[in-house]
Amino acid sequence: MTNLLSRPDYERWLYAIPVIFASVRSSSLRFFTTSATTGLVQGIVFFHSGHELRVSELIDFATGEILDYGYEVWRSSEKLYWYDPQPHPDDSTLATTNPHHKHIPPEIKRDRVPAPELSFTKPNLPFLIQEVEQILR
Repeated sequence: MTNLLSRPDYERWLYAIPVIFASVRSSSLRFFTTSATTGLVQGIVFFHSGHELRVSELIDFATGEILDYGYEVWRSSEKLYWYDPQPHPDDSTLATTNPHHKHIPPEIKRDRVPAPELSFTKPNLPFLIQEVEQILR
């Protein structure tokens, strides 16, 4: 999955995630049409390890762009980290990937690092799933 230009292709890919990635036990990801060109992806990717990737994406397929997103990684009832595109213009350490960044421990709400792997113009889920797989190794 390398682009966001085809809604049917992206939707098919979403529903095939448990087949594509051996580490994924199941997925509750669902695609909802919100207009003639936009769609909302929401749900959870469940890993055999018990980890969860909680996903929310708003995508415009006419422009091939993710308009907004939120990604959280959980283990049991513990939020390990999350990604969001909320701009933080006062934090110069995030300027290289503005507005993409990752919230990390120890103070997960305030501790942020750049997220060069995330994009508005290509699917983020392959990277995010592979990142969880790396945690499991």
